[in-house]
Amino acid sequence: MGAYESFARVYDLFMDNVPYEEWGSYLTGLLREYGICSGTVAELGCGTGKMTRLLAAAGYDMIGVDNSEEMLEIAREAEYEADAWSAAEAWDEAAETDEPEEYAELGEPDEPDELPNGGILYLLEDMRELELYGSVCAVVSVCDSMNYILEEADLREVFSRVHEYLEEDGVFIFDLNTVYKYRDLLGETTIAENREEGSFIWENYFDEASAVNEYDLTLYIREDGATYRRFEEVHYQRAYDLKTIDRLLADAGMELLAAYDAFTKEPVKEDSERIYVVARPRR
Repeated sequence: MGAYESFARVYDLFMDNVPYEEWGSYLTGLLREYGICSGTVAELGCGTGKMTRLLAAAGYDMIGVDNSEEMLEIAREAEYEADAWSAAEAWDEAAETDEPEEYAELGEPDEPDELPNGGILYLLEDMRELELYGSVCAVVSVCDSMNYILEEADLREVFSRVHEYLEEDGVFIFDLNTVYKYRDLLGETTIAENREEGSFIWENYFDEASAVNEYDLTLYIREDGATYRRFEEVHYQRAYDLKTIDRLLADAGMELLAAYDAFTKEPVKEDSERIYVVARPRR
């Protein structure tokens, strides 16, 4: 079973400890610092679309790209529900104004064509084969999506695809889990969590020679009543040092602008668990 196929059902449940709003504020701050205050932004590895929706709320026209149909289905449902709720609120507020013409223009709150936010474009694609409909002012990728690219040649291809669609003054911002995190914190550990809706056992094995961390994930997902179905998935992530990232970006026609210890403006440290990389097309 492919990564996140069954985990998609409970991904947001077990990821509710991630402070997405804080991460979104940090990412938005970086975008604005590098001159991207509006325009079209593509998120690679968008998953269930939480960060995509946060960036859309910050004023960007968003494209979400993921290779999991299950994740994108959840993302689209979440966006529709949020838009429908916004439309219903606007409809009720207009009704209270006693202005029939404004009330009538809004239409019924559950009509898809009347939803106010314009929508997010979600694309089912492997980021190594990225195809967009035109150029974008920024590409972002968070939640260690880049670590899922296990071969240098494939990561170089991702960078090349990003370069192809980035505007000349655009930026590419992505995060990475570090060797330190895999080797010293995750490797050879087991993480487990039990909730009413489901539980998981997450076993980690880090191979330092290949810099690949294997996640063996066992899920018990509630179906109905007291029935739980067991699923098993295996995930692999690779750690890349900053020197390698710099070289692969250069090979793809990009230049490394900055690398930060995550959620700070401090340089990368030996014990950084996650880093943020900022790059742009080479001028």
